[in-house]
Amino acid sequence: MNQLRFAAVIGICAASLWPADSDLTNRGREIYEKRCGGCHGLDNAKVGPPLRSVVGRRAAADPSFPYSDGLKKAGLVWDEATLDRWLTDPEALVADNDMGFRLSRADERSAIIAYLKPLPAKQGQR
Repeated sequence: MNQLRFAAVIGICAASLWPADSDLTNRGREIYEKRCGGCHGLDNAKVGPPLRSVVGRRAAADPSFPYSDGLKKAGLVWDEATLDRWLTDPEALVADNDMGFRLSRADERSAIIAYLKPLPAKQGQR
C-alpha cells in the first residue's frame, strides 16, 4: 500500500511540473482573444478570415473571405508548423499577402495554435 501511495504522490508532483494541455489551450484562448480576435472571428469573417477548423484546411479556402492573390496561389495547408511560420512572419511565408501582424513570442504562437487545433467544426462544416 505504501508503494501505491508513493507512486500516486510522484505522479501528482510530476504532473504539476508541466502545464496540462487544457492550461495551454486556455492560455491560447486568452491570447487569441487579445491578439487575434479583433481581426478574426472563429465563425465569421472580419478584417481576416474565420479561424475555426483552420488546422488542416487549405489556405484561402473559406468562401466567405476575399483572400490576397499571394495566399490564393500559395498552395499551403495550415498545420502547426505552417501556422507557426505564418504567425512569425506572414510576408516571409507568402509574399503579397494582406496580413501585417506578427507574433514574435514562440510561447504565444504555440498557445494560440493549441487553442485553434482542437476546435470542432461548426454544424454543417466539413
